[in-house]
Amino acid sequence: MPGPVKTEAIVLRSLRYGEADRILHCYTPGRGRIGAIAKGVRKTRSRFGGRLEPFFRLNLVLHQGRSDLMTVTSAETVSAYSHLRVDGPALDSAARACDAVARLFDTTEPSPPVFHLLANELQLLDAGAGGAPGVTSQATHENQLAFRLKLLLVAGLAPQLSSCASCGEVDHLVGFSGAAGGVVCTACESGAFRLDAGAHAFLQDALGRPLAEVPTGIDVRALRQAERAITETVEHHVGTHLRRATAG
Repeated sequence: MPGPVKTEAIVLRSLRYGEADRILHCYTPGRGRIGAIAKGVRKTRSRFGGRLEPFFRLNLVLHQGRSDLMTVTSAETVSAYSHLRVDGPALDSAARACDAVARLFDTTEPSPPVFHLLANELQLLDAGAGGAPGVTSQATHENQLAFRLKLLLVAGLAPQLSSCASCGEVDHLVGFSGAAGGVVCTACESGAFRLDAGAHAFLQDALGRPLAEVPTGIDVRALRQAERAITETVEHHVGTHLRRATAG
């Protein structure tokens, strides 16, 4: 029904529209991905200021009319994640995280775990930004891959990693098949690509540990294989393609 809607949201994308408006793509805990228009936001005296930009976490009040595109009537900043905005690698990682959420969860079906996972990722990137002494950057290739794995877990699409996805064998796991749904053994590796032990171990660690504890310093070959495993899983089960992860 038309009327006001109050929701927390993270801005995934913000696009210029017309002379002074913006179209927002946001992810919310209770409504999934939504679209909204912020009228007059690009005017000098806009009451919204600069808070309707990508990666802002906001409390929004929206008006829902007859169309799918709601209208922003109020916006209050919960977190601006201001540090990551002046750190190139952190900003790039944030953009890739939001893009992954937009591609994997592009419906209005609510998923609070997705919202909180994205908020946690942005907080980690923000806390590690700036390059100050003693600050550990989270804008790493390993972090980006771990975030994507956890999105797959929330979606119920996490790859099978403890045993062969085809026959259940727990030894001789030498390959990965997106079609099969995970690692495969020697007997079932037809059509799979080779997965080294280092890549297999990284996938298991990244899926099982909190984002803040993802292992780093992983061999480049292992990371490439791990990314290929994630990419094939997404393409086979979701039918979409994620932007390549990059090193910080």
